[in-house]
Amino acid sequence: MSTPSSAGGKPITAQEAADVVRRIRAAVGRVIVGQDEVIEQVMWGLVAGGHVLLEGAPGLGKTLLVRALAAAVELRFSRIQFTPDLMPSDVTGTHMLVEDAGAAGARGRRFVLQEGPIFAQVVLADEINRATPKTQSALLEAMQEHAVTLAGERHALEEPFYVLATENPIEMEGTYPLPEAQLDRFLFKVMVPSPSEDELVSVLGRTTGREAKLPEPVIRAEELMLVRDACRDVAIAEPILRYAARLSRACDPTMPEAPAIVRRAVRVGAGVRAAQALVLGAKAAALAAGRMHAAFEDVQRVAKPALRHRMIRSFEGEADGIAAEAIVDGVLAAIPARPAEVSREVAASRAE
Repeated sequence: MSTPSSAGGKPITAQEAADVVRRIRAAVGRVIVGQDEVIEQVMWGLVAGGHVLLEGAPGLGKTLLVRALAAAVELRFSRIQFTPDLMPSDVTGTHMLVEDAGAAGARGRRFVLQEGPIFAQVVLADEINRATPKTQSALLEAMQEHAVTLAGERHALEEPFYVLATENPIEMEGTYPLPEAQLDRFLFKVMVPSPSEDELVSVLGRTTGREAKLPEPVIRAEELMLVRDACRDVAIAEPILRYAARLSRACDPTMPEAPAIVRRAVRVGAGVRAAQALVLGAKAAALAAGRMHAAFEDVQRVAKPALRHRMIRSFEGEADGIAAEAIVDGVLAAIPARPAEVSREVAASRAE
């Protein structure tokens, strides 16, 4: 199950990292029908060490996808079903007062930490937008700091730590919009489409017979951490960094780079985390392809999942039904990837 170079904590090569990604994707693909693009984007988030928000109607296999991923990587899995009456302590845990037998039979009391479901390695936050914003915000510290503070004491979470949240379309009854600060903590927002006719036929064949088993583990947590380390080491030239910066700035209607569709349809634009998501996502996409350098095309491939949830539409944008994907398409069309001078700089950096 291990790659030779992963033994002893040695760095792995790009090809070995790509092989790890391929094995995980193949294991998940044996359980999930279709959804190749969704699986690929979830894999990018796993490699980059960021969290992923999955949006789609109920019954499209989002929960099964997360369970299959956790099984393939042999990580501790936990599921939190978000409901309107869920409390923050139901997510993070709490301290309980218990009786404790002391010396000479004396009895005392002490507080014991009762860990919540957030204390896992792969956490499925199911239907996250059915809970109140206060409960949704209980995830903020865990997602950003990989730790939970209870009663003034900080508890580190076990690595690798990966949150995959599912949400129903906001137009559905009984949903709450996610706070902007929490949306920004997700590296990607991945849209889960309805299956095609052929895929639906295959789903029906699999799900109406005997219950399908989750995949067997194909890698260990230590190997995944090596892949994440390799992702951070992927080289990215300054012109490509500038391209990511220009794209994120163009998503802000107050910036001069913003195209007409952004000024018209966006009220609050993307921030610094958007540019970071573009760069980290591009590195993950390059590594998954077996390369130790990111390209302009990698930034473009991750643009939609990295940017679509970081722009708040204006009243005019909502009234006209302008989708986030259309806004990102407009930004990509307006910001050139390779001006003549940029092409020369990239060629020179690769020649060095």
